[in-house]
Amino acid sequence: MARLSHTRKRAPRPPEPVATLLRRATRALARAGLHYGHGTDRARDDAAALVWHALRLPAQPTAARLRRGATPTQQARLDALVHRRIAERIPVVYLTHRCWFAGIELYVDERVLIPRSPIAELIEQSFSPWIDAARVRRIADVGTGSGCIAIACARAFPAARVDALDISPAALAVAARNVRRHRLSRRVRVMESDHFSALKPGAYDMIVSNPPYVGSAEMESLPAEYRHEPALALAAGRDGLDSVRVMLREAARYLRPGGILVVEVGNSETLVRRKFPRLPFTWLEFTRGGGGVFLLTREQLVRS
Repeated sequence: MARLSHTRKRAPRPPEPVATLLRRATRALARAGLHYGHGTDRARDDAAALVWHALRLPAQPTAARLRRGATPTQQARLDALVHRRIAERIPVVYLTHRCWFAGIELYVDERVLIPRSPIAELIEQSFSPWIDAARVRRIADVGTGSGCIAIACARAFPAARVDALDISPAALAVAARNVRRHRLSRRVRVMESDHFSALKPGAYDMIVSNPPYVGSAEMESLPAEYRHEPALALAAGRDGLDSVRVMLREAARYLRPGGILVVEVGNSETLVRRKFPRLPFTWLEFTRGGGGVFLLTREQLVRS
């Protein structure tokens, strides 16, 4: 004899259009007290990235596609991503594994720092007016992480070869993946190196770096989202200047005459000014925001 059930089956979730999903995700993220700054600066940006990823939307979907309802599987995928962003405080880029730097799409995971350096703006301008782009033949990106700076420089200087250096083999695996993706393996060389240890002296027209610059006290107070980034890419000793000191002490040896050193030090700018008062830093300004990036020529480094 068949058994009867008095439990009513749950009706399937009705399909929701993209605009509805975006509003719902934005509200959930906005209420959660999250920290932004890893490529996005507000809840709506995070929500959009998660919606696009969950629904596998193209970068520029049609209006008809945005009106179309999401499948139950897509809605469940989005709900899971939003839950992880809130519960685990994972930056959205680590959930989608996609980000853009200087207009270039990159793969990123928790082996590397999330690209967000204002140096992107300098690269888009070919570092004008600080160097003659036509004469740039060799570039070193020290602490390459995802390879974002090295790849962007290779695109901006098509006649140049770029060495992408990092002390972390795990980070170099990500950088190599991005180099292959952009078909730059003939011009971008991924190398394991502790700062300049693997380099040939006097070889470079430009050395560019976004090194670690977070001091030990600041590391302890960083928002939870930063705990997902590799500490090796953030922490730089008690005052945060361990890597910067190496740059300033050794970079001139690896630059050609007329070459330049460009380094991001973020909110350590004031400390750098105080610790190195004799260096004639040029502190660069950015139209899209950000700061804490200095430029020095080889000759300025040698004289100081």
